[in-house]
Amino acid sequence: MNKKQKLFASILTLGAILSGASCAWAGLPTIELPALAKPAAVTLSQDGVKLSGDSSDFVLLSEAVPDAILEIRYYSTYNFVGDRINGYEEPLAMLTKEAAAALREASDELVSKGYRLKIYDAYRPQKAVTHFMNWALDAGDTRMKKYFYPELDKNVLFPQGYIAEHSGHSRGSTVDLTLFDMNTEKEVDMGGTFDYFGELSHPDYMKITDEQYANRMLLRRVMLKHGFKPLAEEWWHFTLENEPYPDTYFTFPINSDSLKPATCAAPDASK
Repeated sequence: MNKKQKLFASILTLGAILSGASCAWAGLPTIELPALAKPAAVTLSQDGVKLSGDSSDFVLLSEAVPDAILEIRYYSTYNFVGDRINGYEEPLAMLTKEAAAALREASDELVSKGYRLKIYDAYRPQKAVTHFMNWALDAGDTRMKKYFYPELDKNVLFPQGYIAEHSGHSRGSTVDLTLFDMNTEKEVDMGGTFDYFGELSHPDYMKITDEQYANRMLLRRVMLKHGFKPLAEEWWHFTLENEPYPDTYFTFPINSDSLKPATCAAPDASK
């Protein structure tokens, strides 16, 4: 490489540093630098809710909480709709960095007690919530009624708040989960199943066995201890008390590309 080429290469390297990019260029050393934050791109929905496609503050739970077991129900067809849900393009779980850090603390405590966390759902794209809404308005689709809402008519799910236009999950700091017993190698018996629509799912429901109730309370105590708040209607549902985005709902899909760092193409330094 002659002096002119070396000078140009140095300018290109400086440009990479200033932009915060991570690039591997032919003939130049690899530069590992923090990725640029994605543009916030905040918009307002028709009902005035803030929507954002910025995934820069999110992490994969498989990396942030490596002991957790993932069973992403909305990527499968075993859920109250009966189809894979829009926006779930890979069987991944994502949370904001703050929520993931708190969940790691809860996981570490439970591991010390002989349990692991099993994650059913975490961040939920707004398009998934819209999928739920459209399904709720289709009175004829009751394929999964006997599994998830046998005691209710489908037409009450929206008025009674089981389905809503916006979900706390879309703010990125809410997680649905249960306990997995490492000794029995089975899920802990909570006296009811995930996403069951009805009083049975209320955390304080008493018409279950003492052991089932104690299991619910164990999960609840540990999650509250590490900064999460519960939901009165669902024993599996917890939201970070001090969530970083209390009024922003995110739209990016659940796939590995959503969390990939920014990269840049290598110019031809020989020209």
